Amino acid sequence: MTTVKNSRSIRDSLLIGLSVLVALMGVPRHGRAAEIQTALTYPVTARTNQVDDYHGTPVADPYRWLEDDNSAATKAWVESENKLTFSFLEKIPERATIKERLTQLWNYERFGVPFKEGGRYFLTRNDGLQNQSVLYTMTSLDAEPSLLLDPNKLSADGTVALAGSRVSHDGNLMAYGLAMAGSDWQDWKVRDVRTGKDLPDEVHWVKFSGASWSGDNKGFFYSRYDEPKKGEVLKGVNYFHKLYYHRLGTPQSEDKLIYERPDQKEWGFGGEVTDDGHYLIIHISQGTDTRNRVFYRDLQTPDSPVVELLNQFDAAYSFIGNVGTLFYFRTDLSAPRGRVIAIDAARPERANWQEIIPQSANRLQGV
Repeated sequence: MTTVKNSRSIRDSLLIGLSVLVALMGVPRHGRAAEIQTALTYPVTARTNQVDDYHGTPVADPYRWLEDDNSAATKAWVESENKLTFSFLEKIPERATIKERLTQLWNYERFGVPFKEGGRYFLTRNDGLQNQSVLYTMTSLDAEPSLLLDPNKLSADGTVALAGSRVSHDGNLMAYGLAMAGSDWQDWKVRDVRTGKDLPDEVHWVKFSGASWSGDNKGFFYSRYDEPKKGEVLKGVNYFHKLYYHRLGTPQSEDKLIYERPDQKEWGFGGEVTDDGHYLIIHISQGTDTRNRVFYRDLQTPDSPVVELLNQFDAAYSFIGNVGTLFYFRTDLSAPRGRVIAIDAARPERANWQEIIPQSANRLQGV
């Protein structure tokens, strides 16, 4: 059922927030927002006679019509509400002062932590006021950075965001995902780092997934849902996540299905290739639960089966890395503040698990 917040309560919330900002910033009290309140005429929100019967209990839902966010009536209602809201906000004298001060505080150059793949270094930089940081690459630490991808130029209106990226092990290719207008749906492309040009490869209907390159740099693993039915792209509920492998130079229709679970519609999959290229670690999530499952597959053996390494759904397990068959995890199993364990895939029984870093008085955030 739809709940429509009263315009007055929205206004009151805005005034409270503005008053706090004004107080914190030392704006003279003679200009406070409370002194510019005037009589406002609020748009009329139509009510219908919609009533639902829940096991004999009638529940009124007079604003059901607002659930159709593409209808002419809903669009007109939103436009009228926005018109009233901004007619009030634009009269607040402190707005310009607050905007100027926040701009000053935010306008400074900043960099992301550099990382290295192959013989190249990669880093992000923001000049201070860019909506999205720009990605650069260098052939050495003392080389001049060269532009690799500027997400701010992906669309004229700024509604396309860089949703993720992953550089191949040799540092020559980068898979990157784009999200349009705030949607969880992503389209993934591949850019040649050496030329800055995109390859023909495109992967669609990706959601809740990154990319992980195979050891030979010839393709990457990713997860997606089936293409939604027409009209259900932004409305339909997504079930049955699937893990795929995309080989460069081939259409998405030829991508190889790596793993699916028709018996578990709510499971989500994430594939991660180990640094040695030997194994594919499959992280399995269920909704927003912090607990997860971990399976793996031997990539050195063609058509090898998926092994269910951790299938108890009893804790959170974050894969760190491996040395041969020894897999390292950060976990909160019997350790709410976190600890590190090692599991030998050749002897995975819990009696054989090793504790590498025990839980301490401090929280172990990352390894």
